[in-house]
Amino acid sequence: MLNSNQLILHNAYKAWCQASQLRSKRLRNKRFTYGDQWNDTMPTASGGTISEYELYARGGTPPQTNNLIRQMVKTIVGRYRTEFINGNTPANENVARVHRFNQLDELDSRALEEFLISGTAVQRIDPCLDMWQRQARVTNVNLNTFFINAIEDPLARDCELVGQLHDMSLAQLTRLLAQGSRDKARWIRRIYSSNSSNERMLDFSHAIGADSHQGMSFWRAANPAKCRAIEVWTLENREVTLCHDRTTAQVVMLPATARVKESPSVTTRYDIVTTWHCRWFSPMGDLLAEWDSPWAHGSHPFTIKFYPLTDGEVHSFVEDIIDQQKAVNQIITLINNIMMASAKGVLVFPETALPDGFTWEDIKRVWRDCNGILPYRSATRQGDSERQQRHSLPERDHQRRHCPERHLWNIHQLPQQPRQQNRQPVEEKYQSFWPNPQKNGKRGRFLFSVFGKRGSDFSGFWFRGARCLLQRLLLLVL
Repeated sequence: MLNSNQLILHNAYKAWCQASQLRSKRLRNKRFTYGDQWNDTMPTASGGTISEYELYARGGTPPQTNNLIRQMVKTIVGRYRTEFINGNTPANENVARVHRFNQLDELDSRALEEFLISGTAVQRIDPCLDMWQRQARVTNVNLNTFFINAIEDPLARDCELVGQLHDMSLAQLTRLLAQGSRDKARWIRRIYSSNSSNERMLDFSHAIGADSHQGMSFWRAANPAKCRAIEVWTLENREVTLCHDRTTAQVVMLPATARVKESPSVTTRYDIVTTWHCRWFSPMGDLLAEWDSPWAHGSHPFTIKFYPLTDGEVHSFVEDIIDQQKAVNQIITLINNIMMASAKGVLVFPETALPDGFTWEDIKRVWRDCNGILPYRSATRQGDSERQQRHSLPERDHQRRHCPERHLWNIHQLPQQPRQQNRQPVEEKYQSFWPNPQKNGKRGRFLFSVFGKRGSDFSGFWFRGARCLLQRLLLLVL
C-alpha cells in the first residue's frame, strides 16, 4: 500500500510516461528541422526495418537534402526578433528590469523556435537574489524533463499535476533544499552518496510499478555525475478557518485545526480552499522538501502553451510540412541520379576520321568553341569511290558475257511471294462481262449455257477474255 507521497510520485511517473509519444514526435521534428531527414525507418521484404538512408545507399544512390524547414523556422524567428527590437520598451520599470536581467529577446526567441518544432512552449519563473536584490529568473524548460497531467484546455486551467526533472550536482542540490539546516544538508548528502542508492532506486521503482525499460530514464540522471531530483507540484484542497477582524478590516486564513480566540469583533467561518503544493523527491522515494506556493498568485511557477490541444492532441508547425519536405528530397535525389547517369558533353568521334595534323586536344578545343569547324574525311565516301574504281564498266560487261550463270543464280535467289491459297475465280472477277440471262430472254440463256458455263475447262486468261468479247458481239447481232 502506497502512502500519500509515494502515490503522488507514482502519478508523476504516469504523467511523464503518457507524454512519451509527444517526446518522440518532438525528436523526429527536431531531426527534420536541423537536417537529419533520412533516418525514418521502413519495413523490408524480410520483415525487418531499415532506414531510408541505408536503403538509398545500398542501391548506390546517395540521398540529397534540401532543408526547407530550417529556412522557414529561421524566417519566423527572425521576424519575431525584428518586431521585438522595433517594439516599445515596457513602461513599467520592474518589467523592463526583468527583460534586461533575463535577456528575454533571446529566451523568447528560443521558446518560439521550440514551439514551432514541438508545438509546446514551457517556461518557469523563480525568485532569485542578484547582488542582494530580489529578481525574477526566467528559464526555458526542456520538454524531455517536463511532465503534466492530461489537459484539454488551451489555457491549462484543468492542470492538477505538473513538475520537472532536475539533474544537479550534489552541492547545488544541497544548497537548494537544505533551507539553512546543517542536519538536513548532511541527510541529503548521505542519501545520494550511499553505495546502495542505486539498489534502493530500483526497489522503489519496482514497488510502484515503474519497472518498464522505457520509463527508467525518469529515475536515472542523463549524466551519471549528476543527481536526479523530481519536483512535483499538485493542486490540493485544504480545510481552513477564515477569520474576519472587523476592527482592523483584515481577513486571516488559519488551518481548520487551529483554535481561534473568541471575540465579539472577530467572525470565523469554515471554508475549503485550493492551493498549489510543491514537493521534491529523490529517485529512491525520499521526500527532500515541500512547501506551499510562495507567490501572491498562489500557483505553480510554470507558464505553459500547447498547440492546438484539439481533444488534448499537440501538433506542431514543423509536423505539418515534413511530408512535403520528404517529397522535395526524393525529387532532388531522383534528378541528381538522372544527371549522374546521363552523358554530359560526351562526343563520339571515330579514330579513322581524325583529320591530318589534328590531335585529340585540338578536337576537344574545337568541340568546346562556339561556331567551331572540324574537318574530317568521310570513310563512307572514300569506300564508295574505291568500290567504283574496282568495279568499272568494262569489268561488269565482261562478267555479264562470260559468267551469265552467276547473274541467273542471283535472280533465282530472290525471295518469292507465296501464292494465295484461295484465289478468287476469274469468272467472278470478270462477272460484269457476263450476259444477264433474265434480261436477254431465250437467246441470253442459250449463250450463257454454251459459253458461260462455270465448270468449263478454259484456263487461259486471254481465251476467257476473248470469250467474253464474243458473247457481247453475239448479243449485239441477235
